[in-house]
Amino acid sequence: MKPNFTAGNILLRKAQSEGNIKPQHWQKSQELKDLEKLSLEVKRLRFPNNPYLVADTFEDKTANGLTKAIIEFLRLSGHQAERISTTGRPIDSRQTFVDVTGRSRTIGSLTWIPGTGTNGSADIHCCINGRAVRIEVKIGSDRQSAAQKKYEKQVVTSFGIYYVARTFETFVKWYEQRF
Repeated sequence: MKPNFTAGNILLRKAQSEGNIKPQHWQKSQELKDLEKLSLEVKRLRFPNNPYLVADTFEDKTANGLTKAIIEFLRLSGHQAERISTTGRPIDSRQTFVDVTGRSRTIGSLTWIPGTGTNGSADIHCCINGRAVRIEVKIGSDRQSAAQKKYEKQVVTSFGIYYVARTFETFVKWYEQRF
């Protein structure tokens, strides 16, 4: 999937850079639009007898949206990709009861057990053409923590590939150059 640059898009970007047009807060990139079209085409091939298919929408405004878009892109490209969560799990020891005056009372607490995953693990683990690839998703002013930098160093020293994705557009460009 290569970016589709039209004359209209080029003129709009030029006018925005010259200050003639105020840039919009967020505009869906052509790569995201291409991903949506490809996703719908695959659905149509998978379910040819269903005329009521709903197109998936993707966005890269949030870390969750960007993660979903990258995973779908990799899967549609024939690679294995999965989202990794290193968050622990909650243990709920709260109990609710009604006291003698008829009021509902809750006692106990909600505590978290640490996860068993590696601290600083990347958001997406995937296998591209037989190579272990780890993708960390960061949006806006988000930065890698010390644990994430340590994890990145471990991946790179073991000949894995590590990438920090900030937008879907830059991820697709990196993917096309690298693979």
